[in-house]
Amino acid sequence: MSQQPGQLTFVAPRRAKPARHLADLAMPDRRAAVAELGEKAFRADQLSRHYFERLNADVNAMTDLPAAARDKLSVLLPSLLTPVKELTTDGGTTRKTLWRLFDGALVESVLMRYPDRVTMCVSSQAGCGMNCPFCATGQAGLTRNMSTAEIVEQVVSGARALAAGEVPGGPGRVSNVVFMGMGEPLANYKQVIGAVRRFVEPAPHGLGISARGVTVSTVGLVPAIGKLADEGLPVTLALSLHAPDDELRDTLVPINTRWKVSEVLDAAWAYAAKTKRRISIEYALIKDINDQEWRADLLGKLIRNKLVHVNLIPLNPTPGSKWTASRPEDERAFVRRLEYHGVPVTVRDTRGREIDGACGQLAATE
Repeated sequence: MSQQPGQLTFVAPRRAKPARHLADLAMPDRRAAVAELGEKAFRADQLSRHYFERLNADVNAMTDLPAAARDKLSVLLPSLLTPVKELTTDGGTTRKTLWRLFDGALVESVLMRYPDRVTMCVSSQAGCGMNCPFCATGQAGLTRNMSTAEIVEQVVSGARALAAGEVPGGPGRVSNVVFMGMGEPLANYKQVIGAVRRFVEPAPHGLGISARGVTVSTVGLVPAIGKLADEGLPVTLALSLHAPDDELRDTLVPINTRWKVSEVLDAAWAYAAKTKRRISIEYALIKDINDQEWRADLLGKLIRNKLVHVNLIPLNPTPGSKWTASRPEDERAFVRRLEYHGVPVTVRDTRGREIDGACGQLAATE
């Protein structure tokens, strides 16, 4: 379902929901679900330990559970993601997986192993309703929201591959999760918050990843940024800004027609004040579109002296797009202007570009 230029889709189409999974539920609800199945509530703790600590979803291998209980409890561990295709690059340390969901919807996740960390880039929606014209996902339109457990399972699958030594570098664990795959995370707010809680809660409640290792990205849904600040979850907020002026941002990031640059930045500064977490400004550098030095100056003036860091992303090519990455000399000039204003800035490593697994490239095609 492609969208008209500038069209925004906030409400996902109504579709059948995936089966309820252990990871959809907070621990009290897991215990209640187990009791409903006629089993003692502590079995929920055992199931959770298998899933979140041992990364095991096969009830037949859970020998600490009575055989009769295993059959009953298996309904809380339905299969949610089926791998369709896997592509690797960087000597196998970057892996993009295409998943088919129960209803045929397709999503992608990317595992990136660095010397000091392992980052999972996850999808929160099948498609996206925000319609940014330079992003392959945004051009596909929104198919549906993903469930909490469908989001969590992407990370658990990556964790399994690492624990089994399938990723070069020996056994490891996921240390960082970024909601920068398909979808606008804050447009699927409840499920995304549920997934974040599963990521950061200590085992057996969750995976025990540091909240500081979790980044939630948004194009700027201002009311939802305010809600996120009140959740008590000190995750990093990444704001996909891409232009410092309303005239251009209205075109590049159509949500700007609803909440302007000043409103989005005000919401970001309020988030930083409440959480004490530095805001990450994501800015895709597009040749001759948003990479002029005067725009770097404008951006620098808007954000200097704030708790902020700018992540410049050389635009990753997508099929049929008329846009491309900035010239190296323009990129360097942009960096220099931001540094002149005292703004911390880095140029993002384009990990996964060769397998269409980098920022803005996820299109979920077979």
